[in-house]
Amino acid sequence: MSDEITLVPMKDIRVGRYLLIDGIPCRVVDIETSAPGKHGSAKMRITAIGMFEGQKRTLLMPSHSDVQVPVIKKKKAQVVSISDNAVQLMDSETYEVFELPITDEFKGKLRAGMDTEVIEAMGRRALSRILTSE
Repeated sequence: MSDEITLVPMKDIRVGRYLLIDGIPCRVVDIETSAPGKHGSAKMRITAIGMFEGQKRTLLMPSHSDVQVPVIKKKKAQVVSISDNAVQLMDSETYEVFELPITDEFKGKLRAGMDTEVIEAMGRRALSRILTSE
């Protein structure tokens, strides 16, 4: 599991990057930084959205500490078939066939033969975007 997580200084985190909050990979959407006080260091409040479940999460830590960042892999996959709420995809490199749930963002937009991008982190996958529209 150590090859799936890296440590990054909190001050290097920017909007759009990914990090772990409570062991769940999340995409950063907002960062607030407080000034150092008389008896403490600067704090950073990070608001992020979970990659797989879409739940909003918050992390509050000193800006000098390290935060865990998941290793994100992006892969191309082709749509093989579509059922009511799931899509069957084939990895373009390994030809592995797997199934993912269709989120509200992609309902009605997927067709067989389309190329898509799948993101993978910590053993889980999610549909990221549509690369071609046939």
